[in-house]
Amino acid sequence: MKLLIIVSLTVLVLTFIALNSGAYNIAATDKHWAITEKLISWVRDSSIKARAKEMEVPVLDDPAMVEKGFKQYHAMCTECHLSPGKQPTELAIGLYPQAPLFYERVPVTDEGEKSSLSKKYFWAIKNGIKMTAMPAWGPTHNDETIWAITAFLQKLHGMTTERYTALVDTHHDDLMHDHNHGHHH
Repeated sequence: MKLLIIVSLTVLVLTFIALNSGAYNIAATDKHWAITEKLISWVRDSSIKARAKEMEVPVLDDPAMVEKGFKQYHAMCTECHLSPGKQPTELAIGLYPQAPLFYERVPVTDEGEKSSLSKKYFWAIKNGIKMTAMPAWGPTHNDETIWAITAFLQKLHGMTTERYTALVDTHHDDLMHDHNHGHHH
């Protein structure tokens, strides 16, 4: 028991010395150590899952909701998450970790998996994610608007450039004038 305490304290002190010395480069231009990447992913995924599991997912197939989500996504999210056919922006290139490109994801068809993913998307959009540049939109957008973005993200999976361009063309006038977030509750 005494040996375990000594070894634990030694590891803790050596870790503190290494981190305090600047050995860990916090620059966004330097990737995390593999173990750090795994630890961060595990903590992020566990945290979101624990906080999102009890959410009630509304019906997300309403075309008006998806349309509203598209407008919000186009106005707020494409600088980092891009859109089909959009070249990476300076902001997106400089992010680490890189923002996920939702249009590259395979569409989810299993309803249980879709519901779980929707809860995770909603939670991340509403609350943001520390040290990733993902802002919390909850302070400025109501839940209805965040669910609309979530609904659109499901439709964005696997979307082609032609389909996204058609949405932009269809809503061109609205996109130029409308970025109504609704009132926060």
